[in-house]
Amino acid sequence: MPQYAAIIYASDVDPTRPEATEMMQDYNEFGAAAEAVIRGGAALYPTATATTVRVTGGKGGDIVTTDGPYAETKEALTGFYLIECADLDEAVKVAAQIPGAWDGAIEVRPVVEFGK
Repeated sequence: MPQYAAIIYASDVDPTRPEATEMMQDYNEFGAAAEAVIRGGAALYPTATATTVRVTGGKGGDIVTTDGPYAETKEALTGFYLIECADLDEAVKVAAQIPGAWDGAIEVRPVVEFGK
């Protein structure tokens, strides 16, 4: 069965902070309701904790790091789920139940299966 990445773009909130308790309860409820199709995933710390890595000059070039995210946007990449669904229609229905869809966006992309 195909797998899809459900990539969450939502408000840049630290899910470990006490003020995120209600939001995390919504995510826990989603996780319980969708456990049959969830194959993995993770929440991410806020974008302020990000480090962007570039290699100048291509392979073997100089490694350059920058504090912060690659791009500054209203909605940040806050996490993802790896879901296994029969098709894109089912994946979209599952993604619509992710709390991040309620005030942000969920990008659904098929996962490439190498070696099959």
